[in-house]
Amino acid sequence: MSKLQLFVVASSVLFFSILYFGFDTKAEKIASVEKSRAFVAESTDISILLKDAKAKLSSEEANTVLALEHQIEQTTIDSLKISSLKKISGEWYRLGKPAIAGYYAESVADIVNDDESWSIAGTTYLIGIQKATEDKVKSYSSNRAIKAFENAISLNPSDSDHQVNLALCYVEQPPKDNPMKGIQMLLNMNEKEPENTGVLTQLGRLGMQTGQFEKAIGRLEKVIAIEPSNSKAVCLLAQAYEGAGNQTKASEFLDKCKSLRK
Repeated sequence: MSKLQLFVVASSVLFFSILYFGFDTKAEKIASVEKSRAFVAESTDISILLKDAKAKLSSEEANTVLALEHQIEQTTIDSLKISSLKKISGEWYRLGKPAIAGYYAESVADIVNDDESWSIAGTTYLIGIQKATEDKVKSYSSNRAIKAFENAISLNPSDSDHQVNLALCYVEQPPKDNPMKGIQMLLNMNEKEPENTGVLTQLGRLGMQTGQFEKAIGRLEKVIAIEPSNSKAVCLLAQAYEGAGNQTKASEFLDKCKSLRK
């Protein structure tokens, strides 16, 4: 299991490599205009989120955010800008605004442009989807998380954790025309990589949510057969056995869970 799937704070989201061949000047101008419009639309979205969030800050919190914004605006040195962006991302995360934290994490990824930075940004946005109570925040976080993980995948296709996290974005915010997309992505991955513990763990967790405790137990047991010290799978197994009505096993795995998390 990747640490990025278990914990996140501050830094990364969104990149693309687009090559233009064979386009005439007019087509390039149109593309440029469309890109500019898209950028303005996204900036407006984050501006609204920032305005709403800042209105609810205490004077001390607002001063901290303002000081960090000033640092970002004043520096042109990438290393210093990255440091300030990570700090303000962490501050917004601490303030309970992962969608805004993701925006600044994405700004880090824009500069660094590696798969880890994009994955951190995507994971931060993913938490934003999970914690959002407003549709506009959930939609914003979902769109940005998907793009971030797609960038991470394009930079490092061999890291299956990026694929798992992308699938989880669709699980958390299912497309209206394909509500099973996220689950199907995980099932397809499971067929190709039957011993991928990240996929098995997520399928086990999702199985529990739909009351399929026996299926969840089977998948999670397979995880700990491969990785006996996988604390997430062990702790989930305690819940799965409890849901299945097996209190003896539930207690056994609960003790193991506590032991691994000490």
